[in-house]
Amino acid sequence: MRQINRVAVLGAGVMGATIAAHLANAGVDVLMLDIVPKELTKQETEKGLTMESPAVRNRIAQNGLQGLMKMKPAPFFLPEYAGLIQVGNLEDDLAKLTSCDWVIEVVVEYMPIKLSLLEKITPYLSPTAILTTNTSGLSVNEMAAALPGDLRRRFLVTHFFNPPRYMRLMEIVPCRETDPAVIQDMADFLSSRLGKGIVYAKDTVNFIANRIGVYAIYKGIQHMMELGMTVEEVDSMAGPVTARPKSAAFRTADLVGLDTLAHVGSNSYNLLPDDEERDVFKLPDFMAKMIEKGLLGNKTKKGFYAKEMVDGKRQILYFDYQTGEYKPIAKPKFPSAQLVKQVDDPGQKIKMVLGASDKGAEFAWKSIRDTLIYTVNRIPEIADDVVNVDNAMKWGFNWEIGPFEMLDAIGVPAFVKRAEKDGVAVPASLKGVEVFYRFDESGRKEFYDLQKGSYVPVPVKERQINLEILKKAGKVVEKNANCSILDLGDGVFGFEFHSKMNAISGDILAMTHKAVKRAEDEGVGLVLGNRGANFSVGANLMMLAVAIAEGAYDDIHMVIRSFQKATMAVKYAKVPVVAAPFNMALGGGCEFCLHADAINAYAETYMGLVEMGVGLLPAGGGTKEMCLRAVELAKQYGTDPQPFIFKNFQQIGTAKVSMSAAELFDMGYMRRGDSITMDIDQLIADAKQKVLALAVNYRPKRPLENIPAPGRGIAASIKSQLWNMKMGNFITEYEYEMGSLIGQIICGGDVAAGTLISEEYLLQLEREGFVKLCGNKKTVERIQHMLKTGKPLRN
Repeated sequence: MRQINRVAVLGAGVMGATIAAHLANAGVDVLMLDIVPKELTKQETEKGLTMESPAVRNRIAQNGLQGLMKMKPAPFFLPEYAGLIQVGNLEDDLAKLTSCDWVIEVVVEYMPIKLSLLEKITPYLSPTAILTTNTSGLSVNEMAAALPGDLRRRFLVTHFFNPPRYMRLMEIVPCRETDPAVIQDMADFLSSRLGKGIVYAKDTVNFIANRIGVYAIYKGIQHMMELGMTVEEVDSMAGPVTARPKSAAFRTADLVGLDTLAHVGSNSYNLLPDDEERDVFKLPDFMAKMIEKGLLGNKTKKGFYAKEMVDGKRQILYFDYQTGEYKPIAKPKFPSAQLVKQVDDPGQKIKMVLGASDKGAEFAWKSIRDTLIYTVNRIPEIADDVVNVDNAMKWGFNWEIGPFEMLDAIGVPAFVKRAEKDGVAVPASLKGVEVFYRFDESGRKEFYDLQKGSYVPVPVKERQINLEILKKAGKVVEKNANCSILDLGDGVFGFEFHSKMNAISGDILAMTHKAVKRAEDEGVGLVLGNRGANFSVGANLMMLAVAIAEGAYDDIHMVIRSFQKATMAVKYAKVPVVAAPFNMALGGGCEFCLHADAINAYAETYMGLVEMGVGLLPAGGGTKEMCLRAVELAKQYGTDPQPFIFKNFQQIGTAKVSMSAAELFDMGYMRRGDSITMDIDQLIADAKQKVLALAVNYRPKRPLENIPAPGRGIAASIKSQLWNMKMGNFITEYEYEMGSLIGQIICGGDVAAGTLISEEYLLQLEREGFVKLCGNKKTVERIQHMLKTGKPLRN
């Protein structure tokens, strides 16, 4: 793979700056340049600066860098990564481009400006540098025509989606002369180093995701008006109930900006005279008036939705396009939407909703029907195959499944039959297709190629371990309803959770012992990993609420004991165990990771011991583990454990969750030897490699017997600080009570400092503390509030 160590980002606006930030996240040196300002600001004049002062000449790029530090969500994994970005300007610093391996242009979406910049920088590029443009829909071939022949071979579109750190999609669009080796090198770098999901688009207006995504929104508006529905009613059907994101249609429009949406739509309308649905892209009159009034969405605080204070309470309003006024949200509940509330499978949800007969279901069917037909008609115009299109919509618009996966969920023949019954023109290419995706006898996944009229293998990255494919290939060695043990090859086994939200249930705890035993008896190690929406949201809160309501405290004690036995089995396995967390790893999910030999986390891992939020304490070994880590650090540095205990207690007490995997090192949840994977597709493979490396000279650990307890003195200091916080109204009476209990447990109980205690003793303290909290009505209130609203209660 080509080495890319230094990148120049030309343009320090929001997009340029956030791309620079994500390159810094990957450990790449970045040079960010923008234009020289036209005049001095008042502050610059007062400081005696002139137009020749570097601070003035670099002001625009410097402001772009400073703006990153205030942005939410944070563009950097850690604030200190900003140190990898050097700023400059497009007059004085062009010579610095010679040392850059990749130069990306991120200036305004206006062809004359882009062409002028490309012409300006060409003489300064190294003969091997790759040059790309971040255009969201301008012609790459038109730009390439302005470049020297040799540079065209190293020129292409790399279209990031906003915000670049969080949006996985990367649309790659080569020009006619781009060297295939350059395309491959960029795809490899963008996926492995930046974590991007690559789709290959063609030089067509708005490429793949924006072409289909904006069509879906505009067509939805058309059906909304025909059916006399409100903005809010549409969003109740165009979001999670039909496997799309919570932002649905109109919240997505507010997020993107109505002006941006209109720009993408008019691009399609003006530049696609032969598109059979061209008129759909005409800007609706009411939207034009909204844009005129400055109702542009989130950036102007008013769009399709607005928030205002009414009688001291924040109220959400929706825009009534018929009157041009805002109205309070009514929270519509179509029976078809209620039908799928407890359904997780995205395909199943769509099938059930489309099978219902209320107005919401009618809207869902008509809008999905037209979007799917439009998408089928775009192949091969915008992409060569269905896989690129499905991935573009999943990674760029956060659909749970792509358009062709939706067709499979509905049933292609059933879709064709129903659409024809509606009198809608159905693409000839759909007729006769049974499914778009299938598995062959060997478990290999295939897709139906609309151009070839036959099935071909879905591309899989060289090192990727796909659990779905392994299951189809018969690699499951044992399973139950909520988890499976899989053979990952080379003597490494995988332990996969697949319960609802990957919550940890009794059968997962029981299977943990079998997974460890299997790896010990038949292999060299174990990976704790899965591919749900989150690694694990922790223990099953609903089951705990039921047990508390029944007063089954002995049962709760028994479940906690079995949870601890499972995490201890992980910690003291005779072979290495590596956890591969991603997205949310909360409560019990975090505790499983803390007991593994090593953690190989996805870069976007949000991990924490959050039990305090529901009136509980970490009792799956989490509090015990943070005590041990504090004692270990104190011993390592020959100092008192108090500062380490305080820090670990504070993280538990505030239910702190990391905002990236990189933060976990400072939190002490990840340690030296642990690692971070940028590309989620490689996460299980990277964890497996870590197991194999650890297995070479693995030395099993033994349960700790002689741990010097931090002691009651430190516990008293914690309690004293909590009392001060309570007196200052920073915490509630019950939080003081809970905090004091956790403080006592993390300090090893009511014993003198240095008293020798065991791990088993700390676990016993956890169990007793947990059951005690379960008996308090304030904990019950916290649990019920979380189950009902999804938000913590402070009582």
